[in-house]
Formats: sequence, C-alpha cells, structure tokens
Amino acid sequence: MRRWRIIGCTALIGAALSACIPSVGGAGPEADAPPPVTRGGPQRYDPPSDRNDDLPARGSGMRSDVAMPPTAKPAWEARPVRPDGQIVADQSYTVTAGDSLRRVAERTGAGSEAIARANGLQPPFTIRLGQTLTIPGGRYHLVRQGETGIAIARAYGVEWSRIVAANALEEPYVLRAGQRVLIPGDPARPPSRADRAAAFRLDIDDILTGGEPTPAPRQAPAKPVATPRRVLPPTAVVAAPPRLQGGFVWPVEGQVVRRFGPGKSGERNDGIKIAVTVSTPIHATADGVVAYAGDGIAALGGLVIVKHGTGWTSVYGHASKLLVQRGQSVKRGQTIALSGDTGFADRPEVHFELRKGRTPVDPQAQLPRDQRGS
Repeated sequence: MRRWRIIGCTALIGAALSACIPSVGGAGPEADAPPPVTRGGPQRYDPPSDRNDDLPARGSGMRSDVAMPPTAKPAWEARPVRPDGQIVADQSYTVTAGDSLRRVAERTGAGSEAIARANGLQPPFTIRLGQTLTIPGGRYHLVRQGETGIAIARAYGVEWSRIVAANALEEPYVLRAGQRVLIPGDPARPPSRADRAAAFRLDIDDILTGGEPTPAPRQAPAKPVATPRRVLPPTAVVAAPPRLQGGFVWPVEGQVVRRFGPGKSGERNDGIKIAVTVSTPIHATADGVVAYAGDGIAALGGLVIVKHGTGWTSVYGHASKLLVQRGQSVKRGQTIALSGDTGFADRPEVHFELRKGRTPVDPQAQLPRDQRGS
C-alpha cells in the first residue's frame, strides 16, 4: 500500500498529466527486441482508453502563476509508453543446455529479476542443467530506451510506487532498456477511474525514483549544464554528483513557521516551512545538479529538486519563479528560484526538505544553528 505523506497542512494531491521512467539492474533482452513467446500461448494486455476525462487537469487545485524558464518537458512526458505488456502464466521451466537467466526470461516472457527473486538466485545468477525454475506469472512491460517509471505507471493506470514495490527496485532507480518490469494488479481488469487518477498524481518520492529516462545500452549520463539557456533533451540521463561537497546552508532567511514531523492534527510534514516575503531569492543549500524544476505537484506549486551526491537531495517548494532547469549544475548559495505562495501555501513561504536516499530527515538538524524558528 502506498505511503501517503502530507506536506504542511494539506495532503499531496498531484497534478501533471503525461508520460515516462525506471529502476534496477539485471539481465534482460535488448530494448526493442521483438516480444518473446509465452509458454502456453502469448497474450496481450488490452490497454485502457486514452480518454483522460476522469483525471485531474494539470495544476488542478493550485495557483498557476509559476514562472518557469522555457525548458524542455519533464522526462516522463518525452516518450509515450505503449501499454503492451505481455501476460505470463504461473509455470515451471526446466533448464536446458545453453540456457542462462536472460534466455529463460526471453523464452517465458517474465522478468529476469522476478525469476531470480522467485527462485532465490543471487549474483551472478547461475542456473544448472536440469534445474526446475518457478516462473512467476503476471503482466510484464518491456522497458524501452527513453521511458521513465512515471510514464510506464501512467500508461497502465497503476501508481509508480506499487511498481517499485512489486519489482523490489532499489537505488539508483534507473531502469534498463530491455528489462521486463512486473505491472501489479489484475491484467484482465482495466484500471478504474480512481486507479488512473492516482497514477497521475505525483509526490517527491515518485520523481526521485521514477523521473529518469531509461538510457540506451552504454549511454553515459549527460554532463550537467551551467546555465538554463542550454536545455538538455528530456531523454538525457542526469546523474547526481558522486559525493556531497561541504555542509548545508539555509535556503532563505526567515522564521520557521512549521517544523519537521507530525503536526498537531496528526499530519506529517516532510520538511520545514520558512515564512518570507514574496520574491525572496531561494538559494541552493549545497552544490548539486537539478533533478527537477516544474509545477507537477499541486501542493508544492513551483518546485525545484536538487541532488547533491552521497544520497542527499534537497527540495524547495511554493516558488513563484524558477530560475534553473533539469540537468543544470548549481553551487551552494546560488539563487535557484524566487519565493511565493503557490500550491497550497498558507502564506508567502518556502517549503524546504532534505532527504537521505528516499527518507526525509529534519533539515534543522543538518543546517547551521544561527537561524531558529517558532
């Protein structure tokens, strides 16, 4: 079940409509290889209607006055995903001469990672002649270059967090071209309106784990750009710096009006809220690379996410103007946005988070102690 987090006093109810990314390594066929033959006869998933009448409009429920640089679309909107997943029945497979885990996956249509998990196989995933393997059934999507986890989830009307859990995906959450990922749910039942609407809602965790496009084989990450005037293509893979350089600084000067953790009403805040005047410069808390700049999460309005290396990520919300783009390198103290009251802000303020991996941590425990809040 998905873990919902609440930002400030309001639950995150997402916004952006569109498409695609991934996560996890392992053996698999080439990206655009022809669909394998399923034992017992191949079946194809009948994709849901393309009508999105039941889905929330982009920016629904939030102020839409976020000024953004003319940058490329989010990575998950760059390459449409065809929901052409193959339905595989639960079965057994006897290893024959010349078989490898990859070849078994190709013959059965199941994901190699799923087969390895079902049979307790560990790297280097050695299988023996005559060994009987359990092939877990389900609907498997063949990942192609440029697709993102978010886009895959939206194509099938399934929340990306459920796909992450079903496939035991781990950092760095970059899918592999040719990988087969298990799509949870009943393949015979089209997603409901509620399921499809949920698949189109985003939170920070979705962007961190499902926002990067699948690279081509041997495709190197793109070199960060120094200015928003040079736009990386949305299919470029953006890598975090190898390590955090130095410590963190405050993104703005102001009164902390909401602390990290549970509130009086039981809702959870994954960061802190800092009250400031409109158009206050928001500074990068440390050197890093911009992983996202946009307004795709309704509750947070104008949003910038920066990766700093060593697993650290910072989040800046409620901005009125974004001054950076995905794939841009930033320095500690550099102005990356201007503050505002966009999204579900209670006042002109900055929502600020620090995360170690996927886990939010109290920013005030990591920041200099020369600025305190209420």
